[in-house]
Amino acid sequence: MIDDANALELFRFADHVQSVTLRVACDAPMVAGEERYYAAEIAVESDFVNGTVGLHISDADLDEWGRCLDALEADEGAEWPPGGRSAWLSVIPEDPLEVTVHDSPSTQIAVQIPVDVPAGWLEDNRLRLEHVRKAIGKR
Repeated sequence: MIDDANALELFRFADHVQSVTLRVACDAPMVAGEERYYAAEIAVESDFVNGTVGLHISDADLDEWGRCLDALEADEGAEWPPGGRSAWLSVIPEDPLEVTVHDSPSTQIAVQIPVDVPAGWLEDNRLRLEHVRKAIGKR
């Protein structure tokens, strides 16, 4: 579990019934070589299923998330984070938006959530990315 005091949402796909969010602990990164990794968790909430899966994301993953937002704006799908090292999600920009959270390589479980995102969801998620970048000192 991530401590709420030091966590920010990197993304939120939500409607009045269900949501998929990712929260990042912006303090005390793990350092591996030149890369810093931050504890994070993807949370799925709906009337049908609720759950979280943990992962660690790097500075490079934040850059990749920015590229994913660009792809979604261009009506292309996105998969994030790359590399298959942890839990990941795929997003298909349909109506409704289709978000699938994959817990691999751990349990091999995937949960698909259709989300009727409101207008402005893309801009909102770009602002969330900028807040996380500022919180960890990366611009």
